[in-house]
Amino acid sequence: MPSHHHRSTPLLSSATSAASSSSQSFLSKLLLLLTLISLSLAAFAFVLQWRGGGESDPTIATSGAYSRWAPRGSHHEVFPGMETFSSLSTKSHSSSDCINLGRGSSPSLPYYGDWKFGFEANLRPKRLFITLSWVTTSTSAGLEQILPWMFYHKVIGVATFFLFVEGHAASPNVSKVLESISGVKVIYRTRELEERQAKSRIWNETWLSSFFYKPCNYELFVKQSLNMEMAIVMARDAGMDWILHLDTDELIHPAGAREYSLRQLLLDVPNNVDMVIFPNYESSVERDDIKDPFTEVSMFKKNYDHLPKETYFGMYKESTRGNPNYFLTYGNGKAAARIQDHLRPNGAHRWHNYMKTPNEIKLEEAAVLHYTYAKLSDLTSRRDRCGCKPTKEDVKRCFMLEFDRAAFIIASTAKDEEMLNWYREHVVWGDKDLRLKLLRKGILTRIYTPTAIIQGLRESGIFSSVIANAPGIFSSVIANAPSTISKDKFLASIESSNTSRVISPTSHTSRKIGRNRQHQPSVRKMLGIEASAAHEEAAVPPLSPPAWTMMTLKQ
Repeated sequence: MPSHHHRSTPLLSSATSAASSSSQSFLSKLLLLLTLISLSLAAFAFVLQWRGGGESDPTIATSGAYSRWAPRGSHHEVFPGMETFSSLSTKSHSSSDCINLGRGSSPSLPYYGDWKFGFEANLRPKRLFITLSWVTTSTSAGLEQILPWMFYHKVIGVATFFLFVEGHAASPNVSKVLESISGVKVIYRTRELEERQAKSRIWNETWLSSFFYKPCNYELFVKQSLNMEMAIVMARDAGMDWILHLDTDELIHPAGAREYSLRQLLLDVPNNVDMVIFPNYESSVERDDIKDPFTEVSMFKKNYDHLPKETYFGMYKESTRGNPNYFLTYGNGKAAARIQDHLRPNGAHRWHNYMKTPNEIKLEEAAVLHYTYAKLSDLTSRRDRCGCKPTKEDVKRCFMLEFDRAAFIIASTAKDEEMLNWYREHVVWGDKDLRLKLLRKGILTRIYTPTAIIQGLRESGIFSSVIANAPGIFSSVIANAPSTISKDKFLASIESSNTSRVISPTSHTSRKIGRNRQHQPSVRKMLGIEASAAHEEAAVPPLSPPAWTMMTLKQ
């Protein structure tokens, strides 16, 4: 027994040693595996962060990169409004008689938010770009009206502006400022431009012929149509998706969109739609001393298209207050058109197509806010730009709408006090009880968003900065104005070189379109196609909503 016990001891020690060695090996392998897993996870997290997976402020673009606000590959990789105009895909088109435009290289104003104006030149564009064609013949439209109008539309997503200017808007001080702004293309009414437009196919077609060779508003209507025709080709060559014609007393109100953005609203339009109609709302001023309609007017009269018929006709007499029509001026809205082949203007309010009838929709919430006769001086400005006699017969040659005719006669014949009283009676909504009644019925409505945006732009100092930094502009008033935007930041948003000037202004006096016009060939090919007689729909003039008498006819 003693010898047996002596022989078994080494065997037990050997087994214990083997078990201990095996346990240590397992623990070592387990520790190594856990270490490898930890290192792998850390490396994976580093790769994700290095590729840009972390969150950042979507309104600020940093040096060498730009902030993202949506997943890579989506249509919203950059914050709305921060696209670079020069990065648009180049499209080849056949040559035309239109003026070749230089393209800007700076991004447009970013979407309204926190007023941070840092830009980068390599931002990737969204697929939607909108051009806004602006036409004016008013000698009173200055920067105080043009800049708020323009930057408001930049905020809601308009990428490019084609400005056909004359009169005060074409003066050196105004035009230099306009030319310095990114995305703005200025076209002057020179002899060269008029000679080009005199060769337009429009002159040998019938759809606009009833407006030819007439003064004042009829002449303006023809000018606008010719300018819109040229703007179509310019927008197509610049890669734009939509075109919209507005005056500087009109603002787009993109209600109903997922965000307050004209860009977003048009992105949601089905691909088979060619034209989008914005019914217009008309400003309803409550005082006779308005100086800045965009920030002082918040009450508007709704369009017939946005009201129940019973409400519209039932309150028609109270809505007009003795004026000729429901609206003081036009009531058939404005339209945006998708850029496509054979597109043409159909007057200043609509578009058409030479080869087909456009598929159009009318928006149920969005509108054009028309600030018409919002200032007492609007009476005299219309008087000063028309040379008609202030008689009931002669004003029919100058004006299409009855209220314009009456206003012209009053401004031409009445003394200041009499004109002020007429303005208070026919334009100003001074009756508080009537205002409240029509507000409750929904005929009048309050809209504050444009006021807030333009007021925010003004308080940011952007308007004074644009003027102060324009080449050759010196103004003690502007120089002393407060500005919350540094010069370096703001200069990044405007063109450093003067590339927007298309036709240099000359010293000649602008002549009347179509007068003393030489005979032209029977077929015009400005757009490169033959006219289709089947689609020569007459131009749509400014029209008023249906009159109250329609109700009695239906009954």
